Amino acid sequence: MTATSVTAHPSPTLRERLLDHEVAEGFVRGEDECLAIAYERWGGLVLALASRTLGDPREAEDIVQQVFLAAWRGRAGYRPERGPLPGWLTGITRRKIADALSARTRRLELLAAAGAALPPPGEPATGPEAVLDRLVVAGELARLPRLQREVLAMAFYGDLTQVQIAERTGMPLGTVKSHARRGLHRMRDRLGPASRRP
Repeated sequence: MTATSVTAHPSPTLRERLLDHEVAEGFVRGEDECLAIAYERWGGLVLALASRTLGDPREAEDIVQQVFLAAWRGRAGYRPERGPLPGWLTGITRRKIADALSARTRRLELLAAAGAALPPPGEPATGPEAVLDRLVVAGELARLPRLQREVLAMAFYGDLTQVQIAERTGMPLGTVKSHARRGLHRMRDRLGPASRRP
């Protein structure tokens, strides 16, 4: 399934005729039209939740796509007896929003660690000093143990969530979190004020 198939429009008669529980049943069976109907009926709900929490319309739109793709791929795990499809989609939305907020935090933490090696505000960011500072940050990242370095690189440069890193590497999620935390602590320690060159 592609992102474009999520936004395909089924015939108006089918869209109006099917009840919510029928849409859910077709969705679980893998019927593309029911996916499109679900997107039309509840995509706005997902978008509203993401927009309100993230405050970024573009990021919220990405969350909508992620939610429906995740729901489609994991549709076998939906249990109608536990609640209606919109409630299940809301649960996925909350997890995707949490992942997005975690990714923001990771980026800010890494930027803070890297910023300790950059010139203070007001000082020029050009010339040999700035180049040397950037090399120091890259060098400290390279000095991290391989797994810590790879996890931080995937998080920052690849903009992957910890869940996505775990899926990509096959590492348990707890291990990914530990590597990220230890790597950031090491970089902070090495790039902190005490280790700054005079």
